[in-house]
Amino acid sequence: MSKSMLYSEAQRLGRLPHIQRVAWRGHSGLTDGLQQGVDLVGGYYDAGDHVKFGLPMAFTVTMLSWGAIDFADDVAAAGEWGHALEAIKWGTDYFVKAHTEPFVYWAEVGDGDTDHYCWQRPEDMTTSRQAYRIDKDSPGSDLAGETAAALAAASIVFRRSNPHYSHLLLHHAQQLFEFGDRYRGTYDSSIEEVRSYYASVSGYRDELLWAALWLHRATGRDEYLRYAVDKADSFGGVGWAMTEFSWDVKYAGVQVLAAKLLLEGDPGAQEHGAVLEKYKAKAEHYLCACLGRNGGNGSDDVERSPGGMLYVRQWNNLQYVSSAAFLLTAYSRYLGGGLLRCPAGAPAAPSDLLALARSQADYILGRNPLRLSYMVGYGRRYPVRVHHRGASIVAHKANSRFIGCMQGFDDWFGRGRPNPNVLAGAIVGGPNSRDEFRDERENYMQTEACTYNTAPMVAVFARLHRLARDGGPAGGVPERNDAR
Repeated sequence: MSKSMLYSEAQRLGRLPHIQRVAWRGHSGLTDGLQQGVDLVGGYYDAGDHVKFGLPMAFTVTMLSWGAIDFADDVAAAGEWGHALEAIKWGTDYFVKAHTEPFVYWAEVGDGDTDHYCWQRPEDMTTSRQAYRIDKDSPGSDLAGETAAALAAASIVFRRSNPHYSHLLLHHAQQLFEFGDRYRGTYDSSIEEVRSYYASVSGYRDELLWAALWLHRATGRDEYLRYAVDKADSFGGVGWAMTEFSWDVKYAGVQVLAAKLLLEGDPGAQEHGAVLEKYKAKAEHYLCACLGRNGGNGSDDVERSPGGMLYVRQWNNLQYVSSAAFLLTAYSRYLGGGLLRCPAGAPAAPSDLLALARSQADYILGRNPLRLSYMVGYGRRYPVRVHHRGASIVAHKANSRFIGCMQGFDDWFGRGRPNPNVLAGAIVGGPNSRDEFRDERENYMQTEACTYNTAPMVAVFARLHRLARDGGPAGGVPERNDAR
Protein backbone atom coordinates (compact mmCIF):
# COMPACT_ATOMS: atom_id res chain seq x y z
CA MET A 1 0.00 0.00 0.00
CA SER A 2 2.87 2.35 0.76
CA LYS A 3 4.26 1.78 -2.72
CA SER A 4 0.84 2.52 -4.22
CA MET A 5 1.02 5.97 -2.69
CA LEU A 6 4.54 6.45 -4.08
CA TYR A 7 3.31 5.66 -7.57
CA SER A 8 0.78 8.48 -7.41
CA GLU A 9 3.66 10.87 -6.69
CA ALA A 10 5.62 9.58 -9.69
CA GLN A 11 2.68 10.50 -11.95
CA ARG A 12 2.33 14.12 -10.83
CA LEU A 13 2.50 17.11 -13.15
CA GLY A 14 3.17 20.65 -12.09
CA ARG A 15 5.51 22.16 -9.52
CA LEU A 16 6.31 19.33 -7.16
CA PRO A 17 6.19 20.03 -3.42
CA HIS A 18 9.21 19.92 -1.16
CA ILE A 19 7.77 16.80 0.50
CA GLN A 20 7.87 14.90 -2.82
CA ARG A 21 9.29 11.46 -2.03
CA VAL A 22 9.89 10.23 -5.59
CA ALA A 23 13.16 12.09 -5.99
CA TRP A 24 13.87 11.16 -9.61
CA ARG A 25 10.88 13.22 -10.77
CA GLY A 26 11.02 16.99 -11.30
CA HIS A 27 8.67 19.82 -12.23
CA SER A 28 6.83 19.43 -15.54
CA GLY A 29 3.96 20.88 -17.53
CA LEU A 30 4.43 24.31 -15.99
CA THR A 31 2.92 26.13 -18.97
CA ASP A 32 -0.18 23.94 -19.35
CA GLY A 33 -3.13 26.11 -20.35
CA LEU A 34 -0.98 29.13 -21.15
CA GLN A 35 -2.00 29.13 -24.84
CA GLN A 36 -5.66 29.26 -23.82
CA GLY A 37 -5.19 31.82 -21.05
CA VAL A 38 -6.10 29.43 -18.21
CA ASP A 39 -4.09 27.79 -15.45
CA LEU A 40 -4.06 24.05 -16.14
CA VAL A 41 -0.87 23.25 -14.27
CA GLY A 42 -1.08 20.09 -12.15
CA GLY A 43 -2.95 16.82 -12.21
CA TYR A 44 -1.68 13.38 -13.17
CA TYR A 45 -0.20 11.62 -16.15
CA ASP A 46 -2.39 8.56 -16.69
CA ALA A 47 0.35 6.14 -17.69
CA GLY A 48 3.75 6.20 -19.38
CA ASP A 49 3.09 9.10 -21.75
CA HIS A 50 2.63 12.82 -21.13
CA VAL A 51 -0.92 13.59 -22.18
CA LYS A 52 -3.22 14.74 -19.39
CA PHE A 53 -6.42 12.75 -19.99
CA GLY A 54 -9.37 13.89 -17.89
CA LEU A 55 -11.57 10.78 -17.87
CA PRO A 56 -9.10 8.19 -16.49
CA MET A 57 -7.69 10.80 -14.11
CA ALA A 58 -11.12 11.45 -12.64
CA PHE A 59 -11.86 7.72 -12.30
CA THR A 60 -8.52 7.27 -10.50
CA VAL A 61 -9.49 9.94 -7.95
CA THR A 62 -13.00 8.51 -7.54
CA MET A 63 -11.55 5.11 -6.68
CA LEU A 64 -8.96 6.55 -4.29
CA SER A 65 -11.75 8.49 -2.58
CA TRP A 66 -14.14 5.54 -2.40
CA GLY A 67 -11.43 3.50 -0.74
CA ALA A 68 -10.63 6.31 1.69
CA ILE A 69 -14.32 6.64 2.65
CA ASP A 70 -15.14 2.97 3.19
CA PHE A 71 -11.80 1.86 4.59
CA ALA A 72 -10.61 4.95 6.42
CA ASP A 73 -9.70 3.01 9.55
CA ASP A 74 -7.72 0.48 7.55
CA VAL A 75 -5.84 3.15 5.59
CA ALA A 76 -5.02 4.97 8.82
CA ALA A 77 -3.92 1.73 10.49
CA ALA A 78 -1.44 1.22 7.66
CA GLY A 79 0.00 4.68 8.36
CA GLU A 80 -0.99 6.01 4.93
CA TRP A 81 -3.93 8.31 5.65
CA GLY A 82 -1.95 11.50 5.08
CA HIS A 83 -0.51 10.22 1.81
CA ALA A 84 -3.96 9.11 0.65
CA LEU A 85 -5.34 12.62 1.26
CA GLU A 86 -2.40 14.14 -0.63
CA ALA A 87 -2.99 11.82 -3.60
CA ILE A 88 -6.68 12.68 -3.76
CA LYS A 89 -6.12 16.41 -3.31
CA TRP A 90 -3.49 16.55 -6.05
CA GLY A 91 -6.23 15.43 -8.42
CA THR A 92 -9.12 17.46 -7.04
CA ASP A 93 -7.07 20.68 -6.97
CA TYR A 94 -6.60 20.22 -10.69
CA PHE A 95 -10.26 19.44 -11.35
CA VAL A 96 -11.30 22.67 -9.64
CA LYS A 97 -8.81 24.59 -11.82
CA ALA A 98 -10.02 22.91 -14.98
CA HIS A 99 -13.66 23.79 -14.22
CA THR A 100 -13.29 27.44 -15.22
CA GLU A 101 -16.99 28.17 -15.80
CA PRO A 102 -20.19 26.34 -14.78
CA PHE A 103 -20.56 24.86 -18.28
CA VAL A 104 -16.88 24.69 -19.28
CA TYR A 105 -14.42 21.97 -18.31
CA TRP A 106 -10.93 21.45 -19.72
CA ALA A 107 -10.82 17.82 -20.74
CA GLU A 108 -7.30 17.19 -21.97
CA VAL A 109 -3.86 18.77 -22.25
CA GLY A 110 -1.53 17.45 -24.92
CA ASP A 111 -2.10 15.40 -28.03
CA GLY A 112 -1.62 11.65 -28.08
CA ASP A 113 -0.47 11.47 -31.68
CA THR A 114 2.38 13.96 -31.35
CA ASP A 115 3.21 12.72 -27.86
CA HIS A 116 3.74 9.17 -29.09
CA TYR A 117 6.32 10.35 -31.61
CA CYS A 118 8.53 11.40 -28.69
CA TRP A 119 10.35 9.47 -25.98
CA GLN A 120 11.32 12.12 -23.45
CA ARG A 121 11.37 12.74 -19.75
CA PRO A 122 8.44 14.88 -18.60
CA GLU A 123 10.96 17.47 -17.46
CA ASP A 124 12.20 17.83 -21.08
CA MET A 125 8.78 17.74 -22.72
CA THR A 126 8.65 19.51 -26.11
CA THR A 127 5.41 18.05 -27.48
CA SER A 128 2.18 19.97 -27.98
CA ARG A 129 0.41 21.15 -24.85
CA GLN A 130 -2.73 22.16 -26.68
CA ALA A 131 -5.69 22.06 -24.31
CA TYR A 132 -9.17 20.83 -25.23
CA ARG A 133 -12.43 21.63 -23.49
CA ILE A 134 -16.05 20.60 -23.30
CA ASP A 135 -18.78 23.23 -23.16
CA LYS A 136 -22.43 23.78 -24.10
CA ASP A 137 -21.70 23.50 -27.82
CA SER A 138 -19.21 20.63 -27.45
CA PRO A 139 -20.60 18.55 -24.60
CA GLY A 140 -19.01 15.72 -22.68
CA SER A 141 -21.50 14.27 -20.21
CA ASP A 142 -19.30 11.25 -19.47
CA LEU A 143 -16.31 13.39 -18.48
CA ALA A 144 -18.45 15.90 -16.58
CA GLY A 145 -20.22 13.04 -14.80
CA GLU A 146 -17.06 11.19 -13.81
CA THR A 147 -15.42 14.39 -12.58
CA ALA A 148 -18.55 15.22 -10.60
CA ALA A 149 -18.37 11.76 -9.04
CA ALA A 150 -14.71 12.23 -8.14
CA LEU A 151 -15.34 15.62 -6.54
CA ALA A 152 -18.44 14.43 -4.66
CA ALA A 153 -16.59 11.40 -3.29
CA ALA A 154 -13.59 13.53 -2.33
CA SER A 155 -15.86 16.01 -0.57
CA ILE A 156 -16.82 13.20 1.81
CA VAL A 157 -13.17 12.38 2.45
CA PHE A 158 -12.33 15.98 3.41
CA ARG A 159 -15.57 16.73 5.27
CA ARG A 160 -14.00 16.58 8.74
CA SER A 161 -10.39 17.59 8.16
CA ASN A 162 -11.07 20.47 5.76
CA PRO A 163 -14.77 21.42 5.67
CA HIS A 164 -14.23 24.55 3.56
CA TYR A 165 -12.41 22.53 0.89
CA SER A 166 -15.07 19.83 1.09
CA HIS A 167 -17.76 22.41 0.41
CA LEU A 168 -15.80 23.77 -2.56
CA LEU A 169 -15.48 20.30 -4.08
CA LEU A 170 -19.18 19.61 -3.62
CA HIS A 171 -20.10 22.91 -5.25
CA HIS A 172 -18.07 22.03 -8.35
CA ALA A 173 -19.46 18.49 -8.34
CA GLN A 174 -23.04 19.75 -8.41
CA GLN A 175 -22.30 22.23 -11.19
CA LEU A 176 -20.54 19.59 -13.30
CA PHE A 177 -23.41 17.15 -12.86
CA GLU A 178 -25.87 19.81 -13.99
CA PHE A 179 -23.60 20.57 -16.96
CA GLY A 180 -23.36 16.93 -17.98
CA ASP A 181 -27.07 16.31 -17.60
CA ARG A 182 -28.30 19.48 -19.30
CA TYR A 183 -25.97 19.34 -22.33
CA ARG A 184 -25.73 15.68 -23.19
CA GLY A 185 -23.19 14.03 -25.44
CA THR A 186 -20.00 11.98 -25.30
CA TYR A 187 -16.76 13.84 -24.87
CA ASP A 188 -14.98 11.88 -27.60
CA SER A 189 -17.58 13.15 -30.08
CA SER A 190 -16.57 16.68 -29.14
CA ILE A 191 -12.82 16.10 -28.90
CA GLU A 192 -11.50 14.09 -31.81
CA GLU A 193 -7.99 13.88 -30.34
CA VAL A 194 -9.10 11.57 -27.52
CA ARG A 195 -10.81 8.91 -29.63
CA SER A 196 -7.76 6.75 -30.27
CA TYR A 197 -6.81 6.66 -26.60
CA TYR A 198 -9.76 6.96 -24.23
CA ALA A 199 -12.89 6.64 -26.33
CA SER A 200 -16.09 6.50 -24.31
CA VAL A 201 -17.38 3.18 -25.59
CA SER A 202 -20.05 2.85 -22.89
CA GLY A 203 -21.43 6.32 -23.60
CA TYR A 204 -22.32 8.84 -20.91
CA ARG A 205 -25.36 7.33 -19.21
CA ASP A 206 -23.37 5.20 -16.77
CA GLU A 207 -21.34 8.24 -15.67
CA LEU A 208 -24.48 10.31 -15.04
CA LEU A 209 -25.95 7.54 -12.88
CA TRP A 210 -22.59 7.17 -11.13
CA ALA A 211 -22.38 10.91 -10.45
CA ALA A 212 -25.96 11.03 -9.17
CA LEU A 213 -25.35 8.25 -6.65
CA TRP A 214 -22.12 9.85 -5.45
CA LEU A 215 -23.88 13.18 -5.05
CA HIS A 216 -26.61 11.44 -3.10
CA ARG A 217 -24.01 9.89 -0.84
CA ALA A 218 -22.29 13.25 -0.36
CA THR A 219 -25.44 15.30 0.23
CA GLY A 220 -28.16 12.89 1.34
CA ARG A 221 -30.54 14.74 -0.99
CA ASP A 222 -33.32 12.61 -2.44
CA GLU A 223 -33.26 14.41 -5.80
CA TYR A 224 -30.02 12.64 -6.72
CA LEU A 225 -31.27 9.22 -5.68
CA ARG A 226 -34.52 9.87 -7.53
CA TYR A 227 -32.50 10.67 -10.65
CA ALA A 228 -30.77 7.26 -10.49
CA VAL A 229 -34.11 5.58 -9.84
CA ASP A 230 -36.09 7.40 -12.52
CA LYS A 231 -33.42 6.76 -15.16
CA ALA A 232 -32.56 3.23 -14.05
CA ASP A 233 -34.17 1.66 -17.13
CA SER A 234 -33.60 4.30 -19.79
CA PHE A 235 -29.91 4.75 -18.84
CA GLY A 236 -29.19 1.01 -18.60
CA GLY A 237 -28.55 0.92 -14.87
CA VAL A 238 -30.76 -2.10 -14.30
CA GLY A 239 -30.51 -3.47 -17.83
CA TRP A 240 -26.83 -4.13 -18.25
CA ALA A 241 -25.51 -7.28 -16.59
CA MET A 242 -21.79 -6.60 -16.50
CA THR A 243 -18.62 -8.68 -16.22
CA GLU A 244 -16.24 -5.72 -16.07
CA PHE A 245 -15.78 -2.46 -14.19
CA SER A 246 -13.36 0.13 -15.52
CA TRP A 247 -12.55 3.79 -16.21
CA ASP A 248 -15.00 3.56 -19.13
CA VAL A 249 -17.73 1.16 -17.99
CA LYS A 250 -19.16 2.22 -14.61
CA TYR A 251 -22.35 0.16 -14.48
CA ALA A 252 -21.08 -2.43 -11.99
CA GLY A 253 -19.92 0.36 -9.69
CA VAL A 254 -23.29 2.11 -10.02
CA GLN A 255 -25.08 -1.13 -9.18
CA VAL A 256 -22.91 -1.81 -6.13
CA LEU A 257 -23.50 1.73 -4.80
CA ALA A 258 -27.24 1.30 -5.26
CA ALA A 259 -27.18 -2.13 -3.57
CA LYS A 260 -25.31 -0.61 -0.62
CA LEU A 261 -28.30 1.64 0.09
CA LEU A 262 -30.51 -1.43 0.54
CA LEU A 263 -28.00 -3.53 2.44
CA GLU A 264 -27.19 -0.80 4.93
CA GLY A 265 -30.75 0.49 5.35
CA ASP A 266 -30.37 3.96 3.89
CA PRO A 267 -33.38 6.15 4.74
CA GLY A 268 -34.23 6.54 1.04
CA ALA A 269 -34.03 2.85 0.28
CA GLN A 270 -37.52 1.96 1.41
CA GLU A 271 -39.28 4.45 -0.87
CA HIS A 272 -37.26 3.34 -3.90
CA GLY A 273 -36.89 -0.27 -2.85
CA ALA A 274 -38.28 -1.93 -5.99
CA VAL A 275 -35.82 -0.25 -8.34
CA LEU A 276 -32.91 -0.58 -5.93
CA GLU A 277 -33.59 -4.32 -5.80
CA LYS A 278 -33.12 -4.41 -9.57
CA TYR A 279 -29.82 -2.58 -9.22
CA LYS A 280 -28.80 -5.02 -6.50
CA ALA A 281 -29.59 -8.01 -8.71
CA LYS A 282 -27.28 -6.65 -11.41
CA ALA A 283 -24.55 -5.89 -8.86
CA GLU A 284 -24.73 -9.46 -7.64
CA HIS A 285 -24.59 -10.76 -11.21
CA TYR A 286 -21.20 -9.03 -11.52
CA LEU A 287 -19.94 -10.41 -8.20
CA CYS A 288 -21.21 -13.91 -9.00
CA ALA A 289 -19.49 -13.62 -12.41
CA CYS A 290 -16.20 -12.96 -10.64
CA LEU A 291 -16.82 -15.94 -8.36
CA GLY A 292 -17.69 -18.10 -11.38
CA ARG A 293 -21.13 -18.90 -10.02
CA ASN A 294 -23.55 -17.59 -12.64
CA GLY A 295 -23.92 -20.99 -14.25
CA GLY A 296 -25.06 -21.28 -17.85
CA ASN A 297 -22.45 -21.84 -20.54
CA GLY A 298 -19.77 -19.78 -18.81
CA SER A 299 -20.32 -16.62 -20.85
CA ASP A 300 -21.95 -15.03 -17.80
CA ASP A 301 -18.81 -15.57 -15.73
CA VAL A 302 -15.43 -13.87 -15.83
CA GLU A 303 -12.79 -16.06 -17.44
CA ARG A 304 -9.82 -17.26 -15.34
CA SER A 305 -6.26 -17.87 -16.40
CA PRO A 306 -4.73 -21.24 -15.47
CA GLY A 307 -3.04 -19.46 -12.56
CA GLY A 308 -6.34 -18.07 -11.26
CA MET A 309 -6.23 -14.48 -12.55
CA LEU A 310 -9.56 -12.94 -13.54
CA TYR A 311 -9.27 -12.32 -17.25
CA VAL A 312 -11.32 -9.80 -19.26
CA ARG A 313 -9.17 -8.81 -22.23
CA GLN A 314 -5.64 -8.82 -23.57
CA TRP A 315 -4.67 -5.15 -23.22
CA ASN A 316 -3.92 -4.09 -19.64
CA ASN A 317 -5.96 -6.85 -18.04
CA LEU A 318 -4.84 -6.07 -14.50
CA GLN A 319 -6.98 -2.93 -14.50
CA TYR A 320 -10.03 -5.23 -14.46
CA VAL A 321 -8.46 -7.42 -11.78
CA SER A 322 -7.85 -4.48 -9.45
CA SER A 323 -11.32 -2.99 -9.96
CA ALA A 324 -12.93 -6.40 -9.36
CA ALA A 325 -10.87 -6.88 -6.20
CA PHE A 326 -12.12 -3.52 -4.96
CA LEU A 327 -15.82 -4.22 -5.56
CA LEU A 328 -15.49 -7.65 -3.97
CA THR A 329 -13.82 -6.12 -0.92
CA ALA A 330 -16.39 -3.35 -0.63
CA TYR A 331 -19.36 -5.69 -1.04
CA SER A 332 -17.98 -8.06 1.58
CA ARG A 333 -18.38 -5.12 3.96
CA TYR A 334 -21.82 -4.08 2.74
CA LEU A 335 -23.17 -7.62 3.15
CA GLY A 336 -22.49 -7.51 6.87
CA GLY A 337 -23.63 -10.92 8.11
CA GLY A 338 -25.66 -11.67 4.98
CA LEU A 339 -25.05 -13.99 2.06
CA LEU A 340 -24.68 -13.51 -1.69
CA ARG A 341 -26.90 -15.98 -3.53
CA CYS A 342 -25.69 -16.87 -7.01
CA PRO A 343 -27.46 -18.96 -9.69
CA ALA A 344 -24.86 -21.74 -9.33
CA GLY A 345 -23.07 -23.07 -6.29
CA ALA A 346 -23.58 -22.48 -2.60
CA PRO A 347 -24.41 -19.02 -1.24
CA ALA A 348 -21.30 -16.89 -0.86
CA ALA A 349 -20.42 -15.43 2.51
CA PRO A 350 -18.53 -12.13 2.90
CA SER A 351 -15.44 -14.22 3.57
CA ASP A 352 -15.78 -15.82 0.10
CA LEU A 353 -15.80 -12.44 -1.61
CA LEU A 354 -12.82 -11.21 0.35
CA ALA A 355 -10.96 -14.48 -0.25
CA LEU A 356 -11.30 -13.95 -4.01
CA ALA A 357 -10.11 -10.36 -3.65
CA ARG A 358 -7.16 -11.64 -1.63
CA SER A 359 -6.32 -14.23 -4.29
CA GLN A 360 -6.22 -11.52 -6.95
CA ALA A 361 -4.04 -9.30 -4.77
CA ASP A 362 -1.73 -12.26 -4.15
CA TYR A 363 -1.58 -12.95 -7.88
CA ILE A 364 -0.58 -9.35 -8.59
CA LEU A 365 2.09 -9.47 -5.89
CA GLY A 366 3.75 -12.68 -7.08
CA ARG A 367 1.64 -15.73 -6.28
CA ASN A 368 1.33 -16.71 -9.94
CA PRO A 369 2.91 -19.24 -12.31
CA LEU A 370 5.85 -16.94 -13.16
CA ARG A 371 6.47 -16.01 -9.49
CA LEU A 372 6.67 -12.44 -10.72
CA SER A 373 5.24 -9.44 -8.89
CA TYR A 374 3.30 -7.22 -11.27
CA MET A 375 3.66 -4.32 -8.86
CA VAL A 376 6.94 -2.60 -9.69
CA GLY A 377 9.32 -2.42 -6.77
CA TYR A 378 7.52 -5.06 -4.71
CA GLY A 379 9.05 -8.48 -4.04
CA ARG A 380 12.22 -10.08 -5.33
CA ARG A 381 11.19 -10.14 -9.01
CA TYR A 382 9.11 -7.54 -10.83
CA PRO A 383 9.08 -5.90 -14.30
CA VAL A 384 12.19 -3.78 -14.80
CA ARG A 385 11.56 -2.53 -18.36
CA VAL A 386 8.27 -0.75 -17.72
CA HIS A 387 6.90 1.18 -20.69
CA HIS A 388 7.25 4.61 -19.06
CA ARG A 389 9.18 7.55 -20.42
CA GLY A 390 10.29 9.08 -17.13
CA ALA A 391 11.32 5.80 -15.52
CA SER A 392 13.20 4.56 -18.59
CA ILE A 393 15.51 7.61 -18.94
CA VAL A 394 18.18 8.78 -16.53
CA ALA A 395 16.67 11.18 -13.99
CA HIS A 396 16.84 14.87 -14.83
CA LYS A 397 18.38 15.52 -11.41
CA ALA A 398 21.17 13.06 -12.16
CA ASN A 399 21.83 14.38 -15.67
CA SER A 400 20.14 17.64 -16.63
CA ARG A 401 21.34 17.52 -20.24
CA PHE A 402 18.34 17.93 -22.55
CA ILE A 403 17.12 14.75 -24.24
CA GLY A 404 15.16 15.25 -27.45
CA CYS A 405 12.37 13.18 -28.96
CA MET A 406 14.39 10.89 -31.18
CA GLN A 407 17.38 10.81 -28.87
CA GLY A 408 15.15 9.28 -26.24
CA PHE A 409 14.14 6.52 -28.65
CA ASP A 410 17.72 5.94 -29.81
CA ASP A 411 19.48 6.03 -26.43
CA TRP A 412 16.86 4.81 -23.98
CA PHE A 413 13.72 3.22 -25.42
CA GLY A 414 15.49 0.63 -27.56
CA ARG A 415 18.09 -0.50 -25.10
CA GLY A 416 17.47 -3.80 -23.39
CA ARG A 417 18.73 -2.84 -19.94
CA PRO A 418 16.43 -2.25 -16.96
CA ASN A 419 14.99 1.19 -16.39
CA PRO A 420 17.32 3.48 -14.42
CA ASN A 421 14.39 4.60 -12.20
CA VAL A 422 12.10 2.22 -10.34
CA LEU A 423 8.43 3.17 -10.80
CA ALA A 424 7.55 1.85 -7.34
CA GLY A 425 3.91 0.95 -6.79
CA ALA A 426 2.93 0.86 -10.46
CA ILE A 427 0.82 -2.14 -11.43
CA VAL A 428 1.60 -2.99 -15.05
CA GLY A 429 -0.83 -4.32 -17.65
CA GLY A 430 0.07 -7.85 -16.70
CA PRO A 431 0.01 -11.29 -18.31
CA ASN A 432 -2.23 -12.77 -20.98
CA SER A 433 -4.92 -15.40 -20.55
CA ARG A 434 -2.24 -18.11 -20.30
CA ASP A 435 -0.30 -16.31 -17.54
CA GLU A 436 2.45 -15.39 -20.04
CA PHE A 437 4.32 -12.10 -19.75
CA ARG A 438 7.22 -10.47 -21.63
CA ASP A 439 9.15 -7.84 -19.72
CA GLU A 440 10.05 -5.68 -22.71
CA ARG A 441 9.68 -1.93 -22.99
CA GLU A 442 8.06 -2.08 -26.43
CA ASN A 443 5.45 -4.58 -25.14
CA TYR A 444 3.20 -1.76 -23.94
CA MET A 445 0.10 -3.96 -23.78
CA GLN A 446 1.68 -5.76 -20.84
CA THR A 447 4.41 -3.50 -19.43
CA GLU A 448 2.70 -0.10 -19.34
CA ALA A 449 1.26 0.85 -15.96
CA CYS A 450 -1.75 3.12 -15.38
CA THR A 451 -2.98 5.07 -12.38
CA TYR A 452 -6.35 3.33 -12.53
CA ASN A 453 -4.64 -0.05 -12.14
CA THR A 454 -3.21 0.87 -8.76
CA ALA A 455 -5.90 3.19 -7.35
CA PRO A 456 -8.54 0.52 -6.56
CA MET A 457 -5.93 -1.67 -4.86
CA VAL A 458 -5.15 0.91 -2.17
CA ALA A 459 -8.27 0.00 -0.19
CA VAL A 460 -7.83 -3.71 -0.88
CA PHE A 461 -4.27 -3.66 0.46
CA ALA A 462 -5.41 -1.61 3.46
CA ARG A 463 -8.18 -4.09 4.33
CA LEU A 464 -5.94 -7.13 3.92
CA HIS A 465 -3.16 -5.49 5.93
CA ARG A 466 -5.55 -4.71 8.78
CA LEU A 467 -6.91 -8.26 8.83
CA ALA A 468 -3.41 -9.74 8.74
CA ARG A 469 -2.26 -7.44 11.52
CA ASP A 470 -5.27 -8.17 13.71
CA GLY A 471 -5.29 -11.87 12.92
CA GLY A 472 -8.87 -11.67 11.66
CA PRO A 473 -10.56 -14.02 9.18
CA ALA A 474 -10.45 -13.47 5.46
CA GLY A 475 -13.77 -11.70 5.50
CA GLY A 476 -15.55 -11.70 8.82
CA VAL A 477 -17.99 -8.95 9.59
CA PRO A 478 -15.74 -5.88 9.87
CA GLU A 479 -16.19 -3.00 12.24
CA ARG A 480 -17.98 0.07 10.91
CA ASN A 481 -15.95 3.23 10.56
CA ASP A 482 -17.21 6.77 10.85
CA ALA A 483 -15.37 8.30 7.89
CA ARG A 484 -18.61 8.55 5.94
